[in-house]
Amino acid sequence: MAASVGKLEAETEVKSNADKFWGAIRDFVTIFPKASPTDYKSIQILEGDGKVVGSVYTTISGDQGNEAVKTVTEKIESVDDAKRTIIYSVIDGDLLKYYKRYKGYVNVTPKGDDNGSLVKWSCEYEKASQDVPEPNFMAEAAINTFLKVDHYILNA
Repeated sequence: MAASVGKLEAETEVKSNADKFWGAIRDFVTIFPKASPTDYKSIQILEGDGKVVGSVYTTISGDQGNEAVKTVTEKIESVDDAKRTIIYSVIDGDLLKYYKRYKGYVNVTPKGDDNGSLVKWSCEYEKASQDVPEPNFMAEAAINTFLKVDHYILNA
């Protein structure tokens, strides 16, 4: 029986301009716990600086985080500042109990006339077993985080 491989996509509009929002995404180690402390207790850098390719970091969920995924360690695979795109993969932690492989993508695109941005998130995954549900909660968490980061930027 083949393992279940899939892709999930989500997007949301934010009010922040693309460069500002991308700057916050690039500084996620600092910004995410400030913008959403109930979801992010801490993000600890293990290798690199949290911005360069090869950086490894562990995220510990806050009180509102998903119980099934309290701790996750990720590695930055690719960054393209010109296209405002980052690719990361999960290399350790609770998520790997459910998914053999998990890779995430974030892209920020200006909407034009400095009228906010479109933030696209997607993931590719391979389930550890057929019983594992689609990672819809990850898409919801990503969109929720982006909206909180937007609010944080606009009120900073």
